[in-house]
Amino acid sequence: MKDEEKDTGRIEAFSDGVFSIAITLLALELKIPHSVEGGAEGLVLALTNQWPSYLSFVTSFCTILIMWGNHHEVFRLVRRANTGFMLANGFLLMLVTVVPFTTALISDYLNKAGAVVACAVYGGVFVLISLAYNLLWYAAVKDRALLRSGVPEQVIRKFTRNYRLGFPLYLLATAAAFVSPFVTIGICTALWVFWAFTIRRGGAGSYSF
Repeated sequence: MKDEEKDTGRIEAFSDGVFSIAITLLALELKIPHSVEGGAEGLVLALTNQWPSYLSFVTSFCTILIMWGNHHEVFRLVRRANTGFMLANGFLLMLVTVVPFTTALISDYLNKAGAVVACAVYGGVFVLISLAYNLLWYAAVKDRALLRSGVPEQVIRKFTRNYRLGFPLYLLATAAAFVSPFVTIGICTALWVFWAFTIRRGGAGSYSF
């Protein structure tokens, strides 16, 4: 029922605020070069040398944006919350606020000796985020009274399958840091493209119930 009463407005508003703050904090890692010598050419070189900041910013921005989209899709299916659901949502939001920190690590160390550790930490946080999404979804479907009436079983199975898929893939991305930090970045980038595709093709908005 599309006009079914929802009791999650405060949780959604709070969550949206956390996502928006986290995504804004990413921009703080885009530094303006100071004390540049060589005029215009020197400034261009200084800006170019900051490429790890740009790469980590774009990757993290897109990832948080798509995480917010997935979060929105979950709440399209949920009409009320219990303690377990709120705790799972809080765990997820806590991890979202850590993403700017891991982004700063990559920005500072991607082209240095600490790149392996920085990318492993970056991937590890997304392993935990994937776990948090699985917990959030489990809390939602464990007590079907939390879901809107008439949610098709195929939607529940699709969400469950997608969230379960993310966990091992982010584990792979984390382990890949010890082979090449850039493989970790590549896998994370490929995953946000995948999640964006699943939102567009398989989100709650794709169904009428």
